[in-house]
Amino acid sequence: MNYWLIKTEPKSYSLEDLRVKKRDIWDGVRNFQARNYLDKMNLGDRIFVYHSGKQKSIVGMATVSKTAFPDPSADGSDGWLATEIAYYCHFPNTLSLKSIKSLPALENLLLIKQPRLSVMPVERHHADWLLNYLKDEKTELL
Repeated sequence: MNYWLIKTEPKSYSLEDLRVKKRDIWDGVRNFQARNYLDKMNLGDRIFVYHSGKQKSIVGMATVSKTAFPDPSADGSDGWLATEIAYYCHFPNTLSLKSIKSLPALENLLLIKQPRLSVMPVERHHADWLLNYLKDEKTELL
């Protein structure tokens, strides 16, 4: 299993919106590097959901429920991709960008190194650290 992070503006689309829908198409990605990461996602991979805007925090998780396919919101000739994601959980704790930047354990997280990417991989050691911080004893994430 791989781990990823997606960024979303909660005023446009929040983790709560995904919870209500249960699963949804993740489309509209218009960055080549982010598109390439979408293409590498596998069924069942876990996704950290980061709310941008005012909140600037990791708030929960989703899973990949369908691998990459042509983005229905794009012109079919341009090669943009989408994937389908399913709601997994809201975290009982959140982790702000300010805190992420201050933690030595997360200093090489792509969210810090390439903050403009909307889709990015999360290395396993970072994912383990985040899961241990964000979950509680009732949340089964691993």
